[in-house]
Amino acid sequence: MKPLVGISLCLDEQGRWKAGRTYQYIDTAYSRAVEQAGGRVVHLPVQEDPATLVESIHGLLIPGGDDLLPDSHYPDGVRFEPTPAAQLGFDRGLLSAALAADLPILAVCYGMQLLALHHGGSLHYDIPTDLAGVDDHQLPEAEGRHPIEIARGSRLEQALGGCADPVNSRHHQAVSTPGGALVACAHSADGLIEAIEHPAGDFCIGVQWHPEKMDGPHRENLFRAFVDACADRG
Repeated sequence: MKPLVGISLCLDEQGRWKAGRTYQYIDTAYSRAVEQAGGRVVHLPVQEDPATLVESIHGLLIPGGDDLLPDSHYPDGVRFEPTPAAQLGFDRGLLSAALAADLPILAVCYGMQLLALHHGGSLHYDIPTDLAGVDDHQLPEAEGRHPIEIARGSRLEQALGGCADPVNSRHHQAVSTPGGALVACAHSADGLIEAIEHPAGDFCIGVQWHPEKMDGPHRENLFRAFVDACADRG
């Protein structure tokens, strides 16, 4: 039977679609990428006791989302779209349970940042403020790409099958230090961390870009490696 991949849902409390209503949502590109790689998908809505949900899945995908808020003050011109507290607590619970169960984990954008924080890492909460002079990492969504350098011998390099295509970039927050046993396994040309991984144990990779939006071997190889790792847990 195909492995079951849990994908956490995002929570909207800002009335993005209709005022006065709260929605849970996900970009269908995630489930499509998992299914094309040979997996089945179950969406995980924000609720109490996330650990029980982890018991029924073979792997966890934490997708991109809204911003994580800094403890310190940032200039008034810096705009944050905070992740709702309920979603943040839920995602932390999912991640903690999945790590405890040694499930394969693929963490994208916000998910990668959450993975780093869970391991005691740190973030650049606004790249232009924290790192003056670095490249623009909020590129046009459709065609914006920049190259990355992937660490030789890393699990990410193996998962991508040697594919080193330029990646999309649509973020103003980034991992500063991975934390714990996590290591940086890809950087942009300006030195910003673009991916992190756990070098031991099961599949545990976080990427700053959106692989579900990539075309061809990059998306196919990464998601196939993730789904194959999930299948080993089936």
